[in-house]
Amino acid sequence: MGRLYRTCSLAAAFVTAALWWPQPAEARIDKPTIRIGVLNDMSGPYADLGGSGSVLAAQMAVEDMGGKVNGVPVEVISADHQNKPDIGTQIARRWFDQDGVDAIADVPVSSVALAVQEIGRQARRITLMQGSTSDLTGRACSPYSTAWQDDTYAYSRATSQSVVAGGARTWFFVAADYAFGQALERDASAFIRQAGGSVLGTVRHPINVGDMGSYLLQAQASKAQAVGLLNGGSDLINSIKQANEFGLAAAGQKIVGFLVYLTDVHSLGLEVTKGLILSEGFYWDQNDEARAWSRRFHARTNRMPTKEQASVYASVVHYLKAVASADTVDADRVAEAMRQLPVNYFGHAGSIRVDGRVIYPLTIYQVKAPSESRAPWDYYKPIGEVAADQAFRPLAEGGCGLVR
Repeated sequence: MGRLYRTCSLAAAFVTAALWWPQPAEARIDKPTIRIGVLNDMSGPYADLGGSGSVLAAQMAVEDMGGKVNGVPVEVISADHQNKPDIGTQIARRWFDQDGVDAIADVPVSSVALAVQEIGRQARRITLMQGSTSDLTGRACSPYSTAWQDDTYAYSRATSQSVVAGGARTWFFVAADYAFGQALERDASAFIRQAGGSVLGTVRHPINVGDMGSYLLQAQASKAQAVGLLNGGSDLINSIKQANEFGLAAAGQKIVGFLVYLTDVHSLGLEVTKGLILSEGFYWDQNDEARAWSRRFHARTNRMPTKEQASVYASVVHYLKAVASADTVDADRVAEAMRQLPVNYFGHAGSIRVDGRVIYPLTIYQVKAPSESRAPWDYYKPIGEVAADQAFRPLAEGGCGLVR
């Protein structure tokens, strides 16, 4: 297994680093328990990306903070939003109004994330978001929310411009027909044109559609040099698998996935995904700190974490440090502390802007061929870097009302 099972001393060092924040001798947090709710897809197409793994990541964050903040115990609860904004908002309202939840974490699926973020704004409670739409820190930004996972702006820019530079100038999109797909289509289209390419057309599909055949046949008929898959989870997996079966890549079309997770590659195998280009803020093998934490996660799940699960961990640790610093769960004071404290994103130094965007560097990866992989979960090789100040949308361009 190579580096996967090296000494656990780095893991111990990582735990020590998480506990560094000084805590007052006497607690002033006026609650018997600090409660964090992990809200995500537990049973649908995105359960593999977050699901119970995100709940574990949040629990690991609490454990690494000693289980308490300034003497007050921390509890993690969870629920399934079923990828439906109405269910997500119902759960968020109940958690905030009745169940004493102080912060909601995770919330993939952009339509649900946007809805829950607005509930957090109205209730004046913290939301630690993993939804991928860049609108979370744009027109929908909230003073109580932070966006931790790389978003549609960041990975569409890195991925599309890299592919265009490689010679694929004409594109056709197969897009999920909800907020995430719409935001990604908008952002990717702009970067493709900026790089000198063009988009020949788009076909949109509902979430969790199953059979992607009719959509991929339209992409095939377009004769576009690149087919951009603007979807995620099981929809992305089915798209890549069926594109391979229909021979799109064999006929010369480049298949490009934007929101690609490690578990997607694991599910499909390297023979199907080899050569795929993607950008990531987190990969388990990116450095010693990421490897140390990922080994601990693997020991409890028998799988390596996705960037969503890793981002949940990082967000909960940072939130609890801010609560310790402010010595309160008051959202205004905690949000201010979160934006002031430096972010440690698994060995990458980061920060949080006024619009809630968490800033850190991105790496451009290419999926390895089977012959290049040296151990289980050894799937990516780095081919480029994007600096933190270049990776995400400029603050002035998002339309966030908090920016002055």
